Amino acid sequence: MKVVVDMNKCQDHGQCVFAAPDVFRFDDDGHLAYVANPDEGLRADVEEAADVCPLQAIRIED
Repeated sequence: MKVVVDMNKCQDHGQCVFAAPDVFRFDDDGHLAYVANPDEGLRADVEEAADVCPLQAIRIED
């Protein structure tokens, strides 16, 4: 599984951080950082993060 975030769309709302904290986080500057190739066991969390993103900036590729 590959996680792709369109950083041109992302406005750092952070809903993904709450949904999948093992994949998404804020860096020291308050901007989104994420694991591009998380463990497959985190798929449900990543799917939830993609669903709750207000700007639909997150996509999952297999």
